[in-house]
Amino acid sequence: MGKLLRFMKGYGKEAVLAPLFKLFEALLELFVPIVVASLIDIGIGGGSRDYIIRMALLMVGLGALGLVASVTAQFFSAKAAIGFSEKMKNALFAHIEELGAPERDRLGSATLLTRLTSDAQLVQNGINMFLRLFLRSPFVVVGAAVMAFTVDSTLAWIFVIIIPLLSVIVFLIMRYTVPMYRKVQQGVDRVTEKTRENLSGVRVIRAFCKEEDERAEYEDALSELYSRQISSGRVSALMNPLTYILINLAVVVIVYFGAERYTMNLIAVGSIIALVNYMNQILVELVKLANLIITITRALAAGGRIQSVFDVGSSIVSPENGRTGDPDFQEAIAFSDVTLSYSVGGRPALEGITFSAARGERIGIIGGTGSGKSSTVNLIPRFYEATGGEVRVHGVPVREWDLDALRGTIALVPQKALLFKGTIRENLLWGNPDATDDELWEALRRAQASEFVEKKEGRLDYMLEVRGRNLSGGQRQRLTIARALVRKASIVILDDSASALDYATEARLRESLAELDDVTLVVVSQRTSSLRSMDRILVLDGGRMVDFASPEVLLERCGVYREIYNSQYGAREAENG
Repeated sequence: MGKLLRFMKGYGKEAVLAPLFKLFEALLELFVPIVVASLIDIGIGGGSRDYIIRMALLMVGLGALGLVASVTAQFFSAKAAIGFSEKMKNALFAHIEELGAPERDRLGSATLLTRLTSDAQLVQNGINMFLRLFLRSPFVVVGAAVMAFTVDSTLAWIFVIIIPLLSVIVFLIMRYTVPMYRKVQQGVDRVTEKTRENLSGVRVIRAFCKEEDERAEYEDALSELYSRQISSGRVSALMNPLTYILINLAVVVIVYFGAERYTMNLIAVGSIIALVNYMNQILVELVKLANLIITITRALAAGGRIQSVFDVGSSIVSPENGRTGDPDFQEAIAFSDVTLSYSVGGRPALEGITFSAARGERIGIIGGTGSGKSSTVNLIPRFYEATGGEVRVHGVPVREWDLDALRGTIALVPQKALLFKGTIRENLLWGNPDATDDELWEALRRAQASEFVEKKEGRLDYMLEVRGRNLSGGQRQRLTIARALVRKASIVILDDSASALDYATEARLRESLAELDDVTLVVVSQRTSSLRSMDRILVLDGGRMVDFASPEVLLERCGVYREIYNSQYGAREAENG
């Protein structure tokens, strides 16, 4: 948490003024019992109406000043807390954006979302409450005891005895509840993660009729959270009755001995009431202090989780003075004995991959599920780091490329078609912010998407929902392909990005992509029909390279490719024969 305080830079004035105004408010409150005592003893006791009015006006003035001080303190503390939270969230989001794919995979999207939302809110609330109460509550407790001595030094010793006893009660309850509240927050994390998981996978859950199972798991997580909250609540609930018992006993003692001293003319009635008021002020502030400790505990735990994300460094960083390749270099992509492992000590996802693609060549990648197709293409834009061997783009190892320049050279269409909320135009301009409408329509036509876009209301200005939910799967895929083509990159990678297209549309797409001049095309697919027009095809099996040749040659000599081909066309050809 301490490391996060760097985000308070720029809010030092607010962080100082907030507690100072709270101290001023507390100081005003400490004078109120004295004013009440004077009003009773002198005004009412002496029958002076003018004095009563003056004291009443003084109390109103103290209240008004206290209100102004409280509002001002709240303004400064809120400004500091919200400003801190804004800077921290921006920095955290930027850090997450810079993390490599391995780190994001390890942390998980649910964890990162929790850190950016609920954890950040807990830290913000903790700072807000800390600035307002960390000086005020101790000041009032000590100040009330000091003011009690100015009222009656004999009865004030009751405060000296009662304050340590109240502090011990608060300390013991906090000692037991703080670890409990940490477990409660862990339970909240589990419930939040389960909720996000179910909301994102609701279609799969319904498809497999797993609603009851998921509901049962959610109820288990919620029951565990409930039991933890009840346990911590029961312990915390002891604070009020115990502190109230002690305070009321102290009040009884003050009244009892005060009455004796009153009969001896050693103390006035107003002074006794002032002492009772000071005792009540101590009670209120100790309860506030306990709540502050709980809030700070939660904030510290949340801050630790946020800092743990900041402590994760990216394994994929752009080198200083990064190079850029020569787009005219004849070898566009080259893999030399490449190995990739996603986890230390785990079985390699890729092993001994060696192939190259010339500038303007069309390369296909095929293999069974889990053969390493996506892993192979993810190494080209350096989303992952090869653990062995070397990957080169335009003659330069990807480790030596400037990352922005490398990824600006490549247009990638991922397996899962992802569109963002906004217009079709805004989504296409991700590929090239400076593209004209003519260039956008050209990319749409080449991606076989212009026909359905022309039918949409607003055409390029048609508004897409989150993830493009108001489009079909095939429409989403064609728009993501168009977005990549708008970039006019020298290397275009289609990672199984036409799986939702029918054969006729896919055929037209292949013909259109074949017309691209001087563009190296890499197509990943499980359909041999999608790779017919490729110059060469890389065949993978279990993370290993089986063969690399033209479709015709592979059909003759590669058993793995022939098996895939026959599984898709053998039955049909047999029927036709």
